[in-house]
Amino acid sequence: MSVLKIGIPKGSLEKATIELFEKSGWRIKLSSRNYFPEVDDPELACSICRPQEMSRYVERGVLDCGITGKDWILENESDVVVVADLVYSKVSKRPTRWVIAVPGDSDIKTVADLEGKKIATELVNYTKKFFSDNNINVEISFSWGATEAKVVSGLADAIVEVTETESTIRAHGLRIIHELMSSNTQFIVNKAAWEDPWKREKIENIALLLQGALRADKIVGLKMNVPHERLDDVIDILPSMNAPTVANLYQTDWFSVETVISEHEVRDLIPRLIKNGAEGIIEYSLNKVI
Repeated sequence: MSVLKIGIPKGSLEKATIELFEKSGWRIKLSSRNYFPEVDDPELACSICRPQEMSRYVERGVLDCGITGKDWILENESDVVVVADLVYSKVSKRPTRWVIAVPGDSDIKTVADLEGKKIATELVNYTKKFFSDNNINVEISFSWGATEAKVVSGLADAIVEVTETESTIRAHGLRIIHELMSSNTQFIVNKAAWEDPWKREKIENIALLLQGALRADKIVGLKMNVPHERLDDVIDILPSMNAPTVANLYQTDWFSVETVISEHEVRDLIPRLIKNGAEGIIEYSLNKVI
């Protein structure tokens, strides 16, 4: 039997990724001492590895596919196939940003002011390329962690760091002077695996369901009962992806109306629906929208 080797990112995205797979139909069971978790699909073999290294393993064929950030693909200059963008995060559910930050009281205002300065970052290769392309000479050192502390303690004049909400950067009294890039999570595939018909179909099916689960996270189902004489009033104000589903209630002149809408619309819509004659309104979450 053929088996697809898939990489799950370790660290901050680990829990969110496993939850996304569960919502998509795959249950992944972690073990605290095992980097090869169990999955309820005999056609899958899972491995846990750092997102910083994922694209290298996929490019070399150690893994057929995996989930990692666009930033680490660019950092490693990995030659892989990007099958799908999967924008998800425990914090903000939006892409992350790599930024250049300096102390709040620093005289450095622009990127050009960094000429001859020291910069600490985990994103070394991409940062070197950026400054080289802009003809700015800087000294770049690799940071193993707590990068904000490097500039606070005077070990560096600036940092290149990833952020979603900027809260950690602000908490250290730092100021952003430039955004290097925006990054999101991507589903990547080894080129040889992508050319294998069985693996490609399996990968495409996984990507389809992962994206369906992410799409469902932003919308909800809405169901209600509406009397015949108020049906047009309700339909007129009811948003939907295509058109609402309308069905007769058994032996009555009432209708069951069902639709799928953006979650943020519900709070304003339900009072309007009630005013227009809808009753028995039910809101329910969705697992996948394909």
